[in-house]
Order: sequence, then C-alpha cells, then structure tokens
Amino acid sequence: MRIATWNVNSITARLPRLLAWLESSGTDVLCLQEAKVAEAQFPVEQLRELGYEAAVHATGRWNGVAVLSRVGLEDVVKGLPGDPGYDGSEEPRAVSATCGPVRVWSVYVPNGREVEHPHYAYKLQWLEALKAAVAGDAAGDRPFAVLGDYNIAPTDDDVWDRAVFEGSTHVTPAERAALASLRETGLTDVVPRPLKYDHPFTYWDYRQLGFPKNRGMRIDLVYGNEPFAKAVTDSYVDREERKGKGASDHAPVVVDLDV
Repeated sequence: MRIATWNVNSITARLPRLLAWLESSGTDVLCLQEAKVAEAQFPVEQLRELGYEAAVHATGRWNGVAVLSRVGLEDVVKGLPGDPGYDGSEEPRAVSATCGPVRVWSVYVPNGREVEHPHYAYKLQWLEALKAAVAGDAAGDRPFAVLGDYNIAPTDDDVWDRAVFEGSTHVTPAERAALASLRETGLTDVVPRPLKYDHPFTYWDYRQLGFPKNRGMRIDLVYGNEPFAKAVTDSYVDREERKGKGASDHAPVVVDLDV
C-alpha cells in the first residue's frame, strides 16, 4: 500500500500535475493540504475518473485539506475536535478517514506567522487539540498516521541553515516541544530517504532560487503509530514534483507499507 502527503498550494493551479502524478505514482491514499478551493469546486469528478474517492474539508480561502483514496473511504471526520479556532472561527485544517486497513489524518498545521503574533499562540493551542484528538488511535492496534504540512522543522538538521531562522517560527523550542508531546501519544516520525543531497527536505521557497540551491526545510511529516511504523518498507521525498513550471513549493512525501 502506498500513502503520500502533499501540500499542493492550490489544487486548481496544480490539478494537471496532481492528476498526472496520481496516475504515474501508484499512490493508494493521498493526504492533501492547502487546497485553496471551496468544497463545491473540488475536482471530485476528475479524481473519480482515476478511481479516487475524496473526503474534503475546505472553504475556498487559504487552507483546505483532503484525503484521496482508491482503497475505500469510511468514517470521515471533518475538522479537529476541540479546535481552538482563530479570530472567532474554525479553519479547515484537518480531515480524517479510514482507507482500507489504515486510518489517516490529513493536517495543515497553522503557520504561526511571527513568534509574537496571536497566530503563533493559536498554532500551539491547535497542536494541543490535535494531540487530544489522535491519542486514542495513536495507541491503538490499527495502523494509523497523521500526515501533512506541520509547519515545524523537528530538528536543526531539518532546515538548510539554522542561523537564517533564528527568532522565527517553525524552529522555536515551544513548537518542537509540541511535536515531541504529540509523539508521546505513541507516534513515530517516519523520516523519508532523500533522493538527492544528504537530507530529505520537503519545502523550498519560490524566492531566491530556493529549490536549485537546495535551501529547504523538512516540514511535511508522517507521524505513524507502532503498527504503521512497523509496516513501512520505504519512504522518500519525490523531488521531481518540485521541478518545472507550475510546481508547488512542497514535494510529496511517499510511504510504502506492507499491510
């Protein structure tokens, strides 16, 4: 079974690439983030033609998540139970579903913006709510994973130059402590192998030749419970999908399972 996560940075802008990638990659389940489209405009029919069902939680603004599956889609939950909300409303940042033998969450963790910004406090609160929501499945016997754009680099090795990020979000002790707390529910960081260079970055800024110079970050993560982690046979970052005109600034992270 092949599972992947990908922040597509607008499914409308990336639809031809997404459909081509699904056809060529052999992916059974894709957790997708930053759809940037309302649910009514989500390309359900195009995906159905390829054999995929879609569980979508999106409003058409800057967020939006989905689970695409060709191995079944059951027990869909839209939204994060206990979501603290931001500026008076909940944002569409989480959706979960059971796909064959595996249950997954697709998550788009708040960016945080700046350390002193209210969005940063919201980010930490949201991660606490995520921990509470997944704890039961994380400790369970069924393969389970939380996949998505976490907007946090777990270690200094997960950014191209730690000094560049000094004082910024994505690398602060509080954010990394929230990740560690999430792992304590029984989740393991399934670190992909790099297909080039010595570290598996998953995001490269569009500006200043970030991708050609490999000035990246590993912020798209797969956190799996023990049954999930034990079933992993391979994991990698598909850097090819970050290349060329019209690419997302994130690359897919792919995980193969023997389940």
